[in-house]
Amino acid sequence: MHKMIFVNLPVADLDASKAFFGAIGYRFDERFSDENAAALVLGETQVAMLLRRDFYQTFVPGREVIDATTTSGAILCLDADSREVVDEIVGKALAAGATFGNTEDHGFMYGSSFYDLDGHGWEIMWMDPAAVEAGPENYAAAQNGH
Repeated sequence: MHKMIFVNLPVADLDASKAFFGAIGYRFDERFSDENAAALVLGETQVAMLLRRDFYQTFVPGREVIDATTTSGAILCLDADSREVVDEIVGKALAAGATFGNTEDHGFMYGSSFYDLDGHGWEIMWMDPAAVEAGPENYAAAQNGH
């Protein structure tokens, strides 16, 4: 159905956010970035648009822009190639100033999360390819002999 996703996130300090995500290892698409926005490339067809709060407000007239440091509106979940990559990405985020969220380990699925400088929740997760193929519940049942 859809070929791309653009997630729009309000940020207090665009330069600080760019430095934060750059320190984790992400890049920006300068074709879609300016003094109001930075196109954070998450994957080949996934982009998070980091928008200055006042610019973000222009997209939602009449609505209040949340303060993600106190209110959760969404959790952005991204896949990783392995458990080690999950820990690497979250470790880099913490070193760059993120706040730790939590870690969940279900054996076939492993994830860890952090909150960025503006309080947006990011979860990095890995799932065993066999569990993806079979479906998590079916895979878990087969592992438990059911």
